[in-house]
Amino acid sequence: AQQKPLLDLALALKGDHIRLIAEVKQASPSRGMISPNLNSTKLAQTYAEGGAAAISVLTEANYFMGSIEHLAAIREVVELPLLRKDFVFEPYQVYESRAYGADALLLIAAILSREQLKELVSLSRSLGLKCLVEVHNEGEVEKAVLSEAEIIGINNRDLNTFITDINTTWRLRSLIPEGRIVVSESGINNRDDIKKIKECGVNAVLVGEALVTASNLPAKLEELML
Repeated sequence: AQQKPLLDLALALKGDHIRLIAEVKQASPSRGMISPNLNSTKLAQTYAEGGAAAISVLTEANYFMGSIEHLAAIREVVELPLLRKDFVFEPYQVYESRAYGADALLLIAAILSREQLKELVSLSRSLGLKCLVEVHNEGEVEKAVLSEAEIIGINNRDLNTFITDINTTWRLRSLIPEGRIVVSESGINNRDDIKKIKECGVNAVLVGEALVTASNLPAKLEELML
């Protein structure tokens, strides 16, 4: 298949109002199976129609029941930037992400050394891919900033307890220099959460479970658009 031109996730997340990265996700370590009958392409199309700025696709099989094939299938049906979410450790996965149609990939600061993170950000950039570097604490923010990542995601979920606290975004936001794009992730369920996050000046939110489990998805998408 011919590769489609890359879409710019950073560009898609800029603007006056908070942008929504909607996530395609079947299961999670904290919740187990969330959506047994997930149709990933149909879900992605609904996200696109509902005004999402980008779509996050879990490709990790063991904990999230994802697949890189989902990413490739979604690439065929939507014209939005696609973020690959997985545990990315090695250069091969960066090339693989590009080959399967990702425009961006997740890099988790907690599981990578400074050198690894820098190397993967640099390689991604050379292929035209954006990186969303995910942080959970002050030390990881510093690591992300030093990696020259354009997009930094603050994950509100404590990786040890799985508890989410939106105040994590408030605490870490001020440590990220101007000019970077900031995304708040995890524990965002309703319009009140979005309003609270908006006040601390982030560009986007990444929402998975609240959308995947919504009884009325178009209405939920509308609620999360601020």
